[in-house]
Amino acid sequence: MKRSIIIKDTHRGLWYEDGVLVKVLEAGRYKLPLLQGLPWRPAVEVTLVDVRERELTIKGQEILTADKVAIRVSIIVQFRVTDPRDAIHEVEKYEDRLYSDVQLAARRSLASMTLDEILTNRNRLSEDILRDVKETAARYGVSILRADVKDLVFPGNLQEIMNKVLAAERTAQAQLVEARTRAQTQQIQAEAQAGVSRIEAEAAAQTMRLQSEAEASARKIRTEAETAALRDSEEAARAYSTHPALLRLRELETLKELAQSANARIYVGFDKPAAPDAKE
Repeated sequence: MKRSIIIKDTHRGLWYEDGVLVKVLEAGRYKLPLLQGLPWRPAVEVTLVDVRERELTIKGQEILTADKVAIRVSIIVQFRVTDPRDAIHEVEKYEDRLYSDVQLAARRSLASMTLDEILTNRNRLSEDILRDVKETAARYGVSILRADVKDLVFPGNLQEIMNKVLAAERTAQAQLVEARTRAQTQQIQAEAQAGVSRIEAEAAAQTMRLQSEAEASARKIRTEAETAALRDSEEAARAYSTHPALLRLRELETLKELAQSANARIYVGFDKPAAPDAKE
């Protein structure tokens, strides 16, 4: 006979003496009394209860919806034993009881929903199961963490129709994505073209401005050159007026330059002498 028992942290132990629950054991090592069964020694029995989070699958149940459509639904329930004493004492087998409670809750919920509601709001079934079973399960020491629809099976003809609907929805979504992509592409192209046009306009304006500045600068230079030439001519005129010999020297230099050209012609004018007075 074992003289001690070890309870892991994943379990709890119910300590019975002569069939009476005395205490609930936490994780650890516990010594068992010797010479059990004698009149002065009670018989000790320890029952282990798993307190880990576990899953329970409610297999496909055929249920009629509110609009008389037969569907098969499978539900997965996540639960944990929170009170080992109640889990063992309140019901015969808490897992079987939880299975039945969830099954009935799912039937009640689906029977009140139309097919369209089931398809568009599957969370409602989970919420109904939790609301319906959570308090009941707590009475036998079980806490339901979540309940989700695992599988939803429809009749063959309905399944075919749904597949066509889903295919049509996927096609519509693909067309919508394509249309959005095309619109975005056109928008990007338009923005790019607008940007190019703006750059070209700015470049043209810049070119015109530079041309205007260049023409204004050229006019200024010509004006300054003409002013300088006039000023030089004015100074030369004053010099020739003050020194006539300089003007004569300039004439001689000009004649010299003309004489070097074979095609140049020089006309020299002489004063015509006056006619003698006629004698009467």
